[in-house]
Parts: sequence; C-alpha cells; structure tokens
Amino acid sequence: MHDEDHTLGNSLRYMIMKNPEVEFCGYTITHPSESKINFRIQTRGGVPAVEPLRSGLNDLHDVCQHVLNTFQARVAEFKEGQEQPME
Repeated sequence: MHDEDHTLGNSLRYMIMKNPEVEFCGYTITHPSESKINFRIQTRGGVPAVEPLRSGLNDLHDVCQHVLNTFQARVAEFKEGQEQPME
C-alpha cells in the first residue's frame, strides 16, 4: 500500500487478525522516509490472502463510518443544546 503509515497498518492488521481463517498477519514499513506498507497474511485451509484483506478493509471502513456518524450526531446534539436559551 502506498502513501500510508502505521495509522492504517496497525488498524488493518487488527481487523484482519479478528478473522478466524487468518493464522498470521503482520506489516512492515519499507523505510522511514517512504510511505509504503507491506502486508503478510497467512491463512488456514487454503483461503486466498486477498479475501481477509478485503474483509478487513470493509470491516475497518464500517467501524470508521460508525465512529464518524456517532461523532456527528453528538456534535449536532451539542449545538442544539447551545441554541436553547438558559432559564
């Protein structure tokens, strides 16, 4: 993966490791001055590594979307509370 660092690498590794078909998942940053990540995914039962990678990306996207939606809802609630006159 290009133009990424530990922020995505560690989060994605965690999501991939939650898959019961994954035996090992790790990543390396090629060099501190480069923004490239290499993943190594080892699966059980001959499952292609791209399947848990895709699943992990989708799961991570869902988690991020939930966090964003929750944050936006709480900000809206806060702003509504600020607009009401205090008694």
